[in-house]
Amino acid sequence: MITSKKIIGNKKKFAALACILTVVAAACLYGTGGSSGSQFLKGLPWGDALIVSFSVLFCLALAELVWRIILVLKYRPIPSVSDDQLPTCTIVVPAYNEGRQVFDTLKSLAAGNYPREKIQLIAVDDGSVDNTWKWIKKAKRTLELPVLTIRQPQNQGKRQALYDGFKKSTGTVLVTVDSDSVVEPDTLRNLVTPFALNPRVGAVAGNVRVLNQAQGIIPRMVDIVFVFSFDFMRVSQSMVRTVTCTPGALSAYRKSAVMGVLDKWLNQTFFGRPANIGEDRAMTNMILRQGYDVVFQQNARVFTEVPVVYAQLCKMYLRWARSNVRETIAMASFIFTRFRRGSMLGARINLVSDVLKLTVAQIFFLISWGLILWHPAIFGSKTIIGIVLGSSLSATIYAWKFGKISSILAFAYGFFFFIALTWIKPYALVTPHNSNWLTRACPKVNPDTDLHHQFSAR
Repeated sequence: MITSKKIIGNKKKFAALACILTVVAAACLYGTGGSSGSQFLKGLPWGDALIVSFSVLFCLALAELVWRIILVLKYRPIPSVSDDQLPTCTIVVPAYNEGRQVFDTLKSLAAGNYPREKIQLIAVDDGSVDNTWKWIKKAKRTLELPVLTIRQPQNQGKRQALYDGFKKSTGTVLVTVDSDSVVEPDTLRNLVTPFALNPRVGAVAGNVRVLNQAQGIIPRMVDIVFVFSFDFMRVSQSMVRTVTCTPGALSAYRKSAVMGVLDKWLNQTFFGRPANIGEDRAMTNMILRQGYDVVFQQNARVFTEVPVVYAQLCKMYLRWARSNVRETIAMASFIFTRFRRGSMLGARINLVSDVLKLTVAQIFFLISWGLILWHPAIFGSKTIIGIVLGSSLSATIYAWKFGKISSILAFAYGFFFFIALTWIKPYALVTPHNSNWLTRACPKVNPDTDLHHQFSAR
């Protein structure tokens, strides 16, 4: 008889084999299939230097990939503790022009199986100009769980909204949930369990999936990106106790770690300007700097809305990229110090990897585009093969986790990213001081649309 454990074990073996084959295939491609490109580059004055630089970067990327695969295969989420062991928690939901969706968010939180006497729910309307406040008031009237409501007289930004919610909190754990998201019944229990078991845990990242996949191909591709980002990258980061960003859609923080840096976090500046974006990454850095562990709970799932059109997707990615530049610099200021007890090697590898991806990798992307335009016959085909190989890892992970035919969209996203999104990080590098939110300016086109049924059908 085949047991569920054997099936899971076989799936993990298959995923590990597929990942290893991807690495081997990439190495073979570089070692044997790159001769024509190498010969072309050697004829250029700077060709040898480019070949050596690419070789070093390629080897580092392969080594990092193998390291992360090993960590991912060892990871296990922590099962929920009993009701008695669960800490008191305060959930803060900041909302701006979310319309009906904020009600569905609060409804999903109130429907969870967290002990009622240990939970406080706060909804903050950040100066919305649509009917968001109406839906918050409806939640306060109709939900079984009491909802503390706060209404800002005008839009002051997500960071200020969270700050005001934190100031009203009574729980020992602070949970943030975006107002365009819904959670599963066990999400909160699983999210806060690490705090009950380990006093060194200062923050926990939740597992984010896409809520509005039915609205187009972009949300479906972004879901594959999220699965790779959380079920692979954050899993590997969690194994070295250094998740670099707790997502705004679902995160939890030890209150005692937050309150000491709360004013500094609120008033953070960069290049002399208020840091209005990347509040989640900023708080993560401040928690890490204090010596706490930051971990990931794969079994704490949240489903969130993402852009459905290219322009809005670019704005979201650009906002993330700019805050990533700022917070990578901030992380570099302490990560090579003795900032906590125990091994810090994994944390430092994560930072070095981020720096290389932000700088050297972007230079190679630009060079790749130049070479493709200069000699498409040689470099165009090799780029296509490289994109397919690079996308195979995220496709394998998605297929392993969910067994969906839509995992092939990972390859579509690979080409979409290379053609239409590679400009974002280089642009963010030269405009990191711009802290405009970009995607919170207007009400939703259909604020009363109820997406909760999509979640319920899962």
